[in-house]
Amino acid sequence: MPQTTNRFFDEIARLMNDAAGVAGGVRKEVETIFQTQAERILRNLDVVTREEFEAVKEMAAKARDENDRLTAKLNELEEKLSAALKNQGSAGNSKTD
Repeated sequence: MPQTTNRFFDEIARLMNDAAGVAGGVRKEVETIFQTQAERILRNLDVVTREEFEAVKEMAAKARDENDRLTAKLNELEEKLSAALKNQGSAGNSKTD
């Protein structure tokens, strides 16, 4: 009797092991199908990928920095021009005095 019971439990253990393997395979298959469908839906919605978003974000940051640099340079040049025009104007006024 102990040998029969032991064999019975071995069969039950093997059955459970096989069932767990099948369940794991089914879970993997469902995940793959879900991921494929999600990717298809996102492609149809014309959603950008994370890599594309990060690339554009970096480009925008560089453009913003360049814009700030050019604005500072423009302000500097305008100040120099204004000072030069003032000096030229005051030099012209002193000649007529």
